[in-house]
Amino acid sequence: MKLDILAFGAHPDDVELGCSGTIAKEVSLGKKVGIIDLTRGELGTRGSVEIRNSESAKASEILGVSVRENLDMRDGFFVNDETHQLKIIQMIRKYQPEIVLCNAITDRHIDHGKGSKLVSDACFLSGLVKIETELNGEKQQAWRPKIVYHYIQWQNIEPDFVVDISEFIDKKMESVLAYGSQFYDPNSKEPVTPITSKTFLDSVKYRAEDLGRLVGVAYAEGFTTERYLAVNSLGDLK
Repeated sequence: MKLDILAFGAHPDDVELGCSGTIAKEVSLGKKVGIIDLTRGELGTRGSVEIRNSESAKASEILGVSVRENLDMRDGFFVNDETHQLKIIQMIRKYQPEIVLCNAITDRHIDHGKGSKLVSDACFLSGLVKIETELNGEKQQAWRPKIVYHYIQWQNIEPDFVVDISEFIDKKMESVLAYGSQFYDPNSKEPVTPITSKTFLDSVKYRAEDLGRLVGVAYAEGFTTERYLAVNSLGDLK
């Protein structure tokens, strides 16, 4: 299956927190979108692998993505080496996306920056024909996405551009709340973490509202890019 957009996250819920409004919008426009989680988030203070698997499946259904896979890398300990790069390359060549979305280049959680660089490097390497990969016994063709964008996470990084998600903010928040084990629940008896407070959950929506305010829309999501953005004319800019 060829996808238009492939979004990577170091952990289940990274994509939902960072760019689910954009994903929901693109799906509504008829684009085929997939999600690849690098790890199961097994080191998370709350929940379990089984619970998070169920939550990510629910979030995927809410967003309407075409496919979601997990590469079972070690949470907290995966590295940017040949073995891990080849796993990403297999996915890029399998789905041949035009656009790749991935973790913030730098962030509070060390896996976010690592995941960002790993995916970005693999996107380049995936286009080299002399790197040979197989999937299910079949040789894969080289494929390089046209562009890689990084969504914003914990840190308030200045975006290079924003996407208007005004009509999809409810869908975004619904997909985030699918991860009931990870976020605010006044009845939970599990340990408190930086992301379990109501304040954090409110901040997710507030950031989208603030980015939207800066460009004259209700809600937006921000992204950074590794190269200059190009437009056909000034009229393409809003």
